[in-house]
Amino acid sequence: MGNCIINNGFTSFMLVVWMAINIFLFVWYYFFYDLGDQFFYTRHLLGSALAWARAPAAVLNFNCMLILLPVCRNLLSLIRGSFVCCSRTMRKQLDKNLSFHKLVAYTIALMTAVHMIAHLLNVEWYNNSRQGVYDKLSTALSNLADTENTTYLNPIRITSLIPTYFVFTTIAGLTGIIITLSLILIITSSMEVIRRSYFEVFWYTHHLFIIFFAGLVFHGAGLSNKCQFNHISTCFSQTWMWVIGPMVLYICERVLRFIRYLQIVKYRKVYSTDSSLIGCIVMRPSKVLELQMVKSGFKMEVGQYVFLNCPAISQLEWHPFTMTSAPEEDFFSVHIRSAGDWTNKLIDIMQKLPEGAQGPKMGVDGPFGTASEDVFDYEVSMLVGAGIGVTPFASILKSIWYKFKNSNPKLRTRKIYFYWLCRETHAFEWFADLLQVLEREMEERGMVDFLTYKLYLTGWDQSHVDHVKVRFDEDTDVVTGLKQKTHYGRPVWDKEFEQVRKENPTSVVGTFLCGPEALGKVLEKKCAKYSDVDPRKTKFYFNKENF
Repeated sequence: MGNCIINNGFTSFMLVVWMAINIFLFVWYYFFYDLGDQFFYTRHLLGSALAWARAPAAVLNFNCMLILLPVCRNLLSLIRGSFVCCSRTMRKQLDKNLSFHKLVAYTIALMTAVHMIAHLLNVEWYNNSRQGVYDKLSTALSNLADTENTTYLNPIRITSLIPTYFVFTTIAGLTGIIITLSLILIITSSMEVIRRSYFEVFWYTHHLFIIFFAGLVFHGAGLSNKCQFNHISTCFSQTWMWVIGPMVLYICERVLRFIRYLQIVKYRKVYSTDSSLIGCIVMRPSKVLELQMVKSGFKMEVGQYVFLNCPAISQLEWHPFTMTSAPEEDFFSVHIRSAGDWTNKLIDIMQKLPEGAQGPKMGVDGPFGTASEDVFDYEVSMLVGAGIGVTPFASILKSIWYKFKNSNPKLRTRKIYFYWLCRETHAFEWFADLLQVLEREMEERGMVDFLTYKLYLTGWDQSHVDHVKVRFDEDTDVVTGLKQKTHYGRPVWDKEFEQVRKENPTSVVGTFLCGPEALGKVLEKKCAKYSDVDPRKTKFYFNKENF
């Protein structure tokens, strides 16, 4: 329990607060409409469906206010920067922004379903009351406003009206249908299988949120009119008051992104004769494209990421990529793996460029902060990358090399453990040269213990096995050319964590992952398992990249 509190205590506390607010709003508004004397006659027509419609509406207001905030990337980066002097626990919450965004979205979906079902029942019961199906009081209440100088309680004014017609001909009904359909499309297209395989579908349908919020405001206005009919003074008409603030913030976010899109980005090239910066496109093994770019006023930190837009492929699509360059370099770079339609098209365009030509226009939004920014705040760091997930650690290791080269006295980190898991041998090639440079640098400075790295090959064939057998006795690895030999299979994480704890008995260890969710769950459990409750002993803090 103590270990869980160390890694998840504050997150759990924030979730409890959020859940408590939701429960309070639901319960308070439920009893407000279910027990309030001002709704006595409306309850006689509708029963408890009135309260069941209004209580979810209050919860929807609150969560629709929150849903945009976790995706305001510039706002989160600003907050992260202002928390530099605060505890790492506070900053870690910002790295869970997408998880919270999804949780709020699921709550909106649930409350929408309850709200919609309750109102469908309301319409049916209004119609039955108007037709005299129920008792005399219900019929009398429904007949109000049939004479002059009276207002009506039942919005259905025609006895022969079909309830479906009422739903499709009122502002509240039409906007409710539009909102519900938009929400269904947004949530279904956000499923993991669709987002991974058909990112464009996810990207475009997610922008239905514009229709969702527009419909939400008009839906409240439509209900406001109906509330006047029913003598209800407090209802969904307050929706705009809840969402106007986040909507303004998000509009500012999009304006800032557009301004950044207009800024000129140049590809960088290093001629063999001098160091003039013009443009550089490097095709790496394993269908990995490296882009080195220059942008005026661009400043980055280790592990940060940018969003790229290539108008030649799509005017609207923006894709996140972790930067592999170091802050000490005069350019920024990204490594792009062939993993979908957009990346395949970009690689095709780059490969067809004439030698020395500039690439297509590229819009760059960012940089944005991630968990990896905090890597130098720990005495000891464990870096775990899977496949192309090594990119943030390329930036970190490059920065370490520059800090050693410049004898930076501010470097607090005294030990780094680096693990890289790959399915194929070619994936190691583009990163091995950096590790070779670091190997030499550590040896020259007598700091061979500063960096411990282990590369794991998780897939191989018989020809590779035969090749390894022939060259097994060589001093360098047959795959990477490094002195550290490649491991085959997957790490035994219990053994690795036990070794780190043994070698650092009184340290705070930051564990950083850029890789699949399944591996993240394993590492998070190991961090909890091997953390000691005694503050004088080893503690592991888990951090994961989220896009």
